[in-house]
Amino acid sequence: MSEGGRVGRVLPARPGDPSCVGPYRIIGRLGSGGMGTVYAGLDAGGLRVAVKVIHPAQAEDPEFRARFRREVQLSARVQGPCLLPLLAADTEADAPWLATAYAPGPTLSGYLAEHGPLTGGTLYAFATGTAQALAAVHAAGVVHRDVKPQNVILTPAGPRVLDFGIARAADGTSVTRTGVMTGTPGWISPEYYRTSEAGPEGDLFAWGALVAYAATGRLPFGTGAPDVVAFRVLSGEPDLGEVPEAVREVVEKALAKDPAERITAESAAQECSRLLAAETTQVVAGGGGWEPTRVGELVAAEWEMPTLDDPAWHAPAPAPASAPVPDPAVGRAAGLAASRRRTVVTVLAVAAVLGAAAGGVMALPALGHGGGADRGAKAASGPATAGSPAAPVDGTARSASGASAAPRASAEPAGDPRSAAVPTDPLAGVPDPAYTRSADQDQPTDAEWAASARASDAGERDAALAIRDDMTSMLATKGMDFMTPTVTFNKRAQTVMVTGGPVSQIPEEDQEFFTRTGQAAACTALARRLGAAPTAWPYGRYAVYWKNFDGDTEAAVLGFGQATDGCYGAIAGQWQGDESGLAAARIPSTDRAEIRVADAIDKALGSAWKARVAEGSGVDPSAAQDDISLGFDPAEKATYVWIDDTYGDLVGRAQRADFQDVVTRTACRKLVAEYGSDKAWKYTRWSVAVYEGNSGQPEFTGSGDCVG
Repeated sequence: MSEGGRVGRVLPARPGDPSCVGPYRIIGRLGSGGMGTVYAGLDAGGLRVAVKVIHPAQAEDPEFRARFRREVQLSARVQGPCLLPLLAADTEADAPWLATAYAPGPTLSGYLAEHGPLTGGTLYAFATGTAQALAAVHAAGVVHRDVKPQNVILTPAGPRVLDFGIARAADGTSVTRTGVMTGTPGWISPEYYRTSEAGPEGDLFAWGALVAYAATGRLPFGTGAPDVVAFRVLSGEPDLGEVPEAVREVVEKALAKDPAERITAESAAQECSRLLAAETTQVVAGGGGWEPTRVGELVAAEWEMPTLDDPAWHAPAPAPASAPVPDPAVGRAAGLAASRRRTVVTVLAVAAVLGAAAGGVMALPALGHGGGADRGAKAASGPATAGSPAAPVDGTARSASGASAAPRASAEPAGDPRSAAVPTDPLAGVPDPAYTRSADQDQPTDAEWAASARASDAGERDAALAIRDDMTSMLATKGMDFMTPTVTFNKRAQTVMVTGGPVSQIPEEDQEFFTRTGQAAACTALARRLGAAPTAWPYGRYAVYWKNFDGDTEAAVLGFGQATDGCYGAIAGQWQGDESGLAAARIPSTDRAEIRVADAIDKALGSAWKARVAEGSGVDPSAAQDDISLGFDPAEKATYVWIDDTYGDLVGRAQRADFQDVVTRTACRKLVAEYGSDKAWKYTRWSVAVYEGNSGQPEFTGSGDCVG
């Protein structure tokens, strides 16, 4: 996946990640999505690569594996300037993978949101490079079919056109399933809306819209619901009023309604290269022809971009390790119900995989032209990264039910960031705090959201980064880190806004999980800052919003709160699980460590409960056959265990206490062991619930914390 604003930061590896894939040494992660995980890798000579490893569940699907083979074939077929070169692949491995060259940089949409439109030679260089890329694609007999700002990354070496995941060969062989609508509204050609036919002409229509967007910062057919945008594409004229006259003519040719009247990619590249040559007072030699290397020289002369470096790439090679490429059996073990007792943790496909960019012969871009207008809350938030230190375990909750004590860690590791407390009342005893709205329980208004702006000082930037990192880390456990949050600030309202979307056809439970992680991350970050600088830090309120489409001026508020009210659910100082946390835990996990631990707990818990029932402790023997499930809520760092009491064997308080006792003893033993051995493990809280008969409502028997 290509995300607005992402600059390709290397994130820490997670437990279970491979140490090498093929010939590449893995040094961290670049991203994750529905297809698989993208790792940062180095070859023996130090070349930086992005290695996409397919999820085990996908690898077992013959249809998906066939599509992956086709993607590799198409990527290998396409070579040229401003494209992402395929370096190596193994489509027949247990965990199939492919490797491409790597280079960091913002996507076009991310750059425009922060800096504003491209102008002059910068714009001409962008138009030339992207047209060259499409000319190479079409010359290889391939149609891209998803040209859009999120699939163009601006690297120090030039623009790169990404993502051949839905490409189609000119012979009609498709990477995607038949009958599935591909492309993105606003970047889909009129003929595709009418007939679902996608040829090279459709790519040029999207290219014309892309250049217009780069020149103005606005979508040429506007924003709105997909059907509204489709009507404008089919019947209306594009808004090209602010596109520079010199490039407007070629853009108009690309946006012709009749595909037969559109300019070709090669001709577009020629015309744009002449504009670029005129801008730099040079002349393209040869009259009718053009050479990529020659045009690359023109671009290099006009457009520069600072090289972005990441210290993680320079980490020394570790001692040899035996960590393998992910084993599909590990993902299956937690996802398949071999009997009626099963764990809920499975590997799911949720979103598209991150693509990085590099290669080609063209040197690009000095993205320094074109000022940015005040875009308020609609501005991109910058890179969203995962792998931040886990949110703390504050140890305040033992057992809220009075059940027998579970095993507890004797001490927390010195300097462990998980032990850093989140203040429950950060302004207690402060006579003159900077935040003055702690008594205001009103929901932030739409006007306050619209007036919010990106971080403007070091403190705000630090808070925004902490919120994004924490959110992305939590979202990644469910395979949802494709939802990049935007963090903005309204100082007058003393409120931090976290905004998501747009994501088409997002399941309600996914949106609710985004809300939960946004509230948890914002509350934690603000509470800590209020506690550290109560007379200086002015923000105490937070709100989570969702945009339904780009340009949405009336985003829906999903949740809000105050960091002065405590960030974790508690009753009388004891942490307490709730239905929202249980709903989050019921979303299947994609995190390998969680899958491994859940599988171990599930097996141990099943055996322990059968043994307890067999002891004749007053629980009917049929209870041993009830389904027991478990899952994780990263927002409150909690493990939830629930049982489907099909036959009403656990209606009494004593029977439920018996089940809870088995759960806490068994689960806490595993959780405490993992907490002690894995510094990234954050789950020590527990909560137990019973679903009686066919009831859809859980009844909680107790909650607590394994670490005291």
